[in-house]
Amino acid sequence: MSSYWSLLKTPGVARVIGAQLTARFPFGMLSLAFLIHLEQVYDSYGAAGLVLGAMSIGQAIAGPLTSRLMGRWGIRPVILVTMTVCTISIVLMALLPLAVYGVMLIGFLAGLSMPPIQPAVRTIYPKIVNSRQLTPLFSLDASAQEIIWVLGPVIATFVAIQVSAVAGILLAAVFLVGGGLWFVSLPEVGRVRIPRSKRTIGAVLKKPQVLLSTIVGFMLVAACAAVEAGVVAAFGHGSADSGWVLGIFAIGSLIGGLALGHAPIGPWALAGRMLIVTVGLVLASFGLGFWWLSVTLLLAGVGIAPAFAVLFGIVSASVKFSDTAEAYGWVGTGQLIGAALGSAVAGFLIDHSGPTSAIIAAAAFAALGTLIPAVGRRWHPDLRGRDVGPIPDTEPIRTIQVS
Repeated sequence: MSSYWSLLKTPGVARVIGAQLTARFPFGMLSLAFLIHLEQVYDSYGAAGLVLGAMSIGQAIAGPLTSRLMGRWGIRPVILVTMTVCTISIVLMALLPLAVYGVMLIGFLAGLSMPPIQPAVRTIYPKIVNSRQLTPLFSLDASAQEIIWVLGPVIATFVAIQVSAVAGILLAAVFLVGGGLWFVSLPEVGRVRIPRSKRTIGAVLKKPQVLLSTIVGFMLVAACAAVEAGVVAAFGHGSADSGWVLGIFAIGSLIGGLALGHAPIGPWALAGRMLIVTVGLVLASFGLGFWWLSVTLLLAGVGIAPAFAVLFGIVSASVKFSDTAEAYGWVGTGQLIGAALGSAVAGFLIDHSGPTSAIIAAAAFAALGTLIPAVGRRWHPDLRGRDVGPIPDTEPIRTIQVS
């Protein structure tokens, strides 16, 4: 823990982490708040899953595009414009009485305009710490973001029960605006200039390390999305137990991230961390009681933040600085498509086979996320003792011969 405290004392690190966590806090609230709200409105978890899926697909499409635009227009303008459009869309989804397809369209727009906070901050980190501190910072960030998933579901559930699901959605919009404005006002954000990439969009996916990170991130988030839907369905939207169980799930991730943050990243690192998630979810599928789910999901959570830290480290060490934002955008896209698929599959299974089927689906996604890096370990870089900072952008230097 002393190393994390010293890292937080590095100028700019604490405020960058705080601002981006606040701006991203709605992500921990919106899925559950919309799930509760839409199930109440349409009396169907399947309909709620479709809307959340449309929102995630919009985010998936926008990920690499808005990330790449930051290299052309700058970080601040892109985040301010997307934040404005996204906030308006979220508010309309909460307040307008529309058919399911209407909410899906607005949800798609909300996803399409979701501010690219995560790619921006992953690109800023190598500029505010040295290469030796980067792996611990990625781990600290992955652990700290679990605050979003610890408090977000609990606050969303509490507000939905005590006030209304609509109030929970509007509160998330307030966090989005407040956190977004705080983030863009930081001097570290203003100082970083992302070089304009000279490669065509999508070319970074030709790097097997980026593709591996994208696919495994897809599986991991699909598993988490399916768990979220399954837990909510198991306890019903009128119970606060679902928020507490999902909060405990995230606490496991926080514990794992802090405990394994300094562990060496070898070729088996990603598969090993995903195996922890898989074992926990398999055990969770054997019962739906509050304490059983709390214990087993606490175990499953231990592998989540460490897995994300490995994903970030792999990408950072494998691409040029000018390509980092787009690379993280693609990794985010993979995760968001996973969220869309996980929500949609879980919603369908819950309506037809009950909540346990959603937990089983989550375990299956996690198992694939374990198998893929194990089979593709030759594409997994060995970062033990290596610099995990991005590859510098270099150009030929013109020389003048003096005769």
